[in-house]
Amino acid sequence: MCGITGALWSHPDSAISPETLRRMTEAIRHRGPDDGQTHLELDRRDGEGRLASVALGFRRLSIIDLEGARQPMANEDGSVWMVFNGEVYNFRELRRRLEGAGHRFATDGDGETILHLYEDLGTDCFALLNGMFAVAIWDSRRNRLVLARDRVGKKPLFHAQQGDRLLFASELKCFAEVPGFDPEIEPAAIDEYLTYQYIPHPRTIWKGVGKLPPGHFATFQAGEFKVQRYWDFDPSYEANWSHSEAVGRVRELLEDSVRLRLRSDVPLGAFLSGGIDSSLIVALAQGQLDRPIRTFSIGFPDRDFDETHHAAEVARFVGSDHTRFEVSPDGVAIIDRLAWHYDEPFGDSSAVPTWYLSELTRGKVAVALSGDGGDELFAGYDRYRALWLTQKIQRWCPLHRMPGISLVQRLPDSSRQRSPTRRLKRFLEALGQPLVRRYLSWLQIFPETLRASLYQDQFIRRLPGEDPFEFLRQAWERSGERDVVTKASLADLLTYLPCDLMTKVDIASMAHGLEVRCPMLDYRLVELAASLPVGMKFRGRRGKLILQDAFANRIPATIWKRPKMGFGVPIAGWFRDQLKPMVHDLLLSPDARVHEFFRPEVLGRLVTEHESLRHNHGYRLWNLLMLEKWLRTWTRSPGIPGVCSDRA
Repeated sequence: MCGITGALWSHPDSAISPETLRRMTEAIRHRGPDDGQTHLELDRRDGEGRLASVALGFRRLSIIDLEGARQPMANEDGSVWMVFNGEVYNFRELRRRLEGAGHRFATDGDGETILHLYEDLGTDCFALLNGMFAVAIWDSRRNRLVLARDRVGKKPLFHAQQGDRLLFASELKCFAEVPGFDPEIEPAAIDEYLTYQYIPHPRTIWKGVGKLPPGHFATFQAGEFKVQRYWDFDPSYEANWSHSEAVGRVRELLEDSVRLRLRSDVPLGAFLSGGIDSSLIVALAQGQLDRPIRTFSIGFPDRDFDETHHAAEVARFVGSDHTRFEVSPDGVAIIDRLAWHYDEPFGDSSAVPTWYLSELTRGKVAVALSGDGGDELFAGYDRYRALWLTQKIQRWCPLHRMPGISLVQRLPDSSRQRSPTRRLKRFLEALGQPLVRRYLSWLQIFPETLRASLYQDQFIRRLPGEDPFEFLRQAWERSGERDVVTKASLADLLTYLPCDLMTKVDIASMAHGLEVRCPMLDYRLVELAASLPVGMKFRGRRGKLILQDAFANRIPATIWKRPKMGFGVPIAGWFRDQLKPMVHDLLLSPDARVHEFFRPEVLGRLVTEHESLRHNHGYRLWNLLMLEKWLRTWTRSPGIPGVCSDRA
């Protein structure tokens, strides 16, 4: 697990100097605190006489082969070089195949398998990798740079083409170290951010800078950048599994996925929230170890946001060595650190507890297993139940037209995380809309009408004609004629999971040099779960049925039955307490950066309505505040485009 960066260029005027490469690499030292190296190769001529130069930078977090496996890494004759961020879990199996074909290995690490596979298969090699990765390969025989990202987007990879030069990096902050890197903010990205609380791939906040989508590779050769898909599954396909066959296959694949992810040469533990997914991963890991696995949970003084008593119950049941951390989240103290580390505006407030949990866990272990992915694969979110229920209701009763519904919608919002009133209002607001629009109404932070009232006229004129809704709609429609729960969960797998959850976990964990592994997201299990009929996963408003059928006795019965809680902090209360002065000093100040995009009077109305308890705008205010903080961290003065050269 590491951080990578570098560039390829053909003209001397585009050259990356050794000092610039060093600064790009040092910008992501937090991702790899154990070691850092660079490789610079100038004026390499290919078989057609074309010149190219390459710069590769690497920061290492040592997990496998602690003394060897340093990068940048070359093959036997030095014709192919690589920098690689992530883990290849099936590297031992691949290594045996490669050694049988005559390849000689210089290290015991997992990354070298990619080099030798590339020698044999070229860009077809990525389809053989079971892991999480972002990789850059310099092929000097072809003067070609190859970039690739893992199937479900666990590891990030950014790129920026500037004429004959291509930059790449694990984090955008590397590009800020390059002289002349001075892009403008992409207006469409702001619109998408307020819709989803993240900026969907392949776009980024900067014009001309992109994210490589999950399951894709790209080549840059002779000034031409091409992106191609190397992995996909068909969301419209539903397999004809018998129940016993499906249960057996889920059991086999998840146990094997955990087995592969227990490979480590450093201390390994697991996050344990007390929910079904993390509890199951801990139980399966403990069953394969000859010692208690170390588990970690984080608690808060506010009981509405603390589920550590469930984690303690699971720990006692499986016999793990459990540590409970308790913190009092400080929104004022953490918000600057989040704005710097996340590089782009990122508004998921669960980044706060994820940040604290990663920071505290890193003090005990270097690798942690996580249950991420279980909700998307096995229909675990409450919003799937709500979507299913609205479809049932709308078939026999247009409830949104019934008298009295408007009165419920005007009730004051609660600050409680799982307030029945708040959930009922969100449920009713979605009735009467087409299914995919109904689903978006539960996902979006700012509805379209509110965004329209918020935007300055000149900002609206800068927006392209495309609707942010298209990102979700395209993913939704890939499921064809399948049921609504499957369509929603697989749309989340293609959108919310890589763009929000994986981004959140990667940045929060790597900020502290912690590697997080997600057994639920083994691509074999993803393909299987996507093909299962909905009745095996969801029935009678309950999800994750097949997990319980496969592993019923592995975790306490109470965990299977408990309601989903989520991973959050008391955002609504913060904006009436500790964050109130910051909001007034930043969002409502005359020099607020967001005024370039938003109407001050609408910002003021949102703040007033929230503070007076008329509406709960907590998540909206968090997204606005994170955007303002990002603008102050990464951009120049209002009206002056470009990345800030004076970074935190």
